[in-house]
Amino acid sequence: MRKQRSFSVSSPENFKTALLEWSKSYNKVVWLDSNNHVDTYGKYDALLAISGQTDESKKSLQNTDEVSDFIDEEKDWLFGYFSYDLKNQWEDLDSNNHDGLGFPVLHFFQPEKILTLKDDQVQLLYLDSLSSEMETDYTEIWRLSQNRTTPELHQSVRIKLRIHKDSYFEKANRFLEHIHRGDIYEANFCQEFYAEQTEIDPWETYRNLNQISSPPFAAFLRLDDKYLLCASPERYLRREGEKVISQPIKGTAPRSMDPKEDHELKKQLQQDPKERVENIMITDLVRNDLSKSALKGSVKVEELCGVYAFKQVHQMISTITAQVPNELNSMKLIKDTFPMGSMTGAPKVSAMKIIEEQEETKRGLYSGAVGYFDPNGDFDFNVVIRSILYNQTSKYVSFSVGSAITSKSDVEKEYQECLLKAKAMRSVLEGS
Repeated sequence: MRKQRSFSVSSPENFKTALLEWSKSYNKVVWLDSNNHVDTYGKYDALLAISGQTDESKKSLQNTDEVSDFIDEEKDWLFGYFSYDLKNQWEDLDSNNHDGLGFPVLHFFQPEKILTLKDDQVQLLYLDSLSSEMETDYTEIWRLSQNRTTPELHQSVRIKLRIHKDSYFEKANRFLEHIHRGDIYEANFCQEFYAEQTEIDPWETYRNLNQISSPPFAAFLRLDDKYLLCASPERYLRREGEKVISQPIKGTAPRSMDPKEDHELKKQLQQDPKERVENIMITDLVRNDLSKSALKGSVKVEELCGVYAFKQVHQMISTITAQVPNELNSMKLIKDTFPMGSMTGAPKVSAMKIIEEQEETKRGLYSGAVGYFDPNGDFDFNVVIRSILYNQTSKYVSFSVGSAITSKSDVEKEYQECLLKAKAMRSVLEGS
C-alpha cells in the first residue's frame, strides 16, 4: 500500500522548516512537531502528512464509525482531529453557543504522503501510486532547506474579548456556586478572544507562535480554508500496543528572566495546595476514564504533580498509564476518555453541562485533539490549547484560554491565569 524510503539529513532543524514550507501547495496538511523535547513516550521528532487537491487516497472521514472501521480494516495511517463538540454525539449534551469558525466536528484523512523525522533520519511513506515522486520531493525539500529565509511577519490584528472582565467574574462566581452546592468539584472555564474581517498569514503566524513557545505538542493543520496553529504543551492520549498513556496538565505559573526568581516560582507551583488539588482531581478522573477499557488493576499514576518549565510558563503535569487488550479498537479508548478531563472538570458530564451554560462560544476544535492513528491502530493526540484558529473564507480569527475553577479559586487569580495563557497568541497576532 505504501512505499518507503529513508534519507539522512545534516541539519534536522533546517529540514523541518523546509518541510513546512514545502507543504504549502497541499490543501490538507497535518504537521506535528516535538520541538526537540525529551519525551519518554515520543516516537518521532516531527511528522508531516499531506494530501493534495486530487486527493489520491479518496479517504476523507467525518464520523467516528468511519474512523473505527478504517482502523480495523484498512491498516493504514489516518491524520486529523476530534473537536470538543464530539461530546454531543457521545453524551446527552448539546452546544448552541456562537460559532464563528465553522470547523467540522471531526475530520480525518488518509494522507497521500507522510514524512517522519527522527534524529537525522527522514522517512518517506508514500501511497504506491505516488512513490515515483519520492526522489523529486526529497530533492525539492533539501533545496529549500539550503536556502533558508524567514520572512518577517507584519500584521496587527485587533483582538476583541467575547467575555469582558466583569462578566468573567460573574460567571466564575456562578461556577463557585455550583461547586459549593456539590454539583461539581471542578470545571474548566474558557473565554474567547477573536477578530472579524481579518486576514492573517497562517504559516508565518504559526512559525512565530511556535518560536515563542516551542512546546512539545505543536501542530499546524490545514483543511482547505480552515487552519489550526497550535502551541500545545499537553498530550491527551497515546497508545503503544497494549499500553495507554495520558498526561493531563493542571497548574500554571509564570516564568521569570531571573534564575533565582524563576526557581522560586517553580517551587511555589509545586507546593501550591490549590494547584495540586486541581491536578489530583483530574488525575483521578483520568484514572477512572482509563479503567473503562483497562485490564483489571493495570491503571497506574507514574508521576503525580510533576512541574516542568516551558518557554512561557511552568506547568504541573501528571502521567497516568494503563494496559488494554491488544485487540481493543482504538476508537473505544477515545470514546472512554474524550473530551480530556483537563479541559472539562469533575464529574465530567455535569461540568460540561455547566460549562455550556456559562461560556459564550462553541469551543469547536479548541480543547479537542489533533494527531494520528498508525497502521497498527496505535495513536498519539495532543490537547488543542494555546492555539489560534482561522477560517480564511469568513476572515475570522479566534483563540481561547481557560483555567480550572475549584472551591479554593480566587476569581482575580483565575482571570490573570487566563491572560498569562493568552500572552503568546495575542503578541503574535497584535505584532507586539
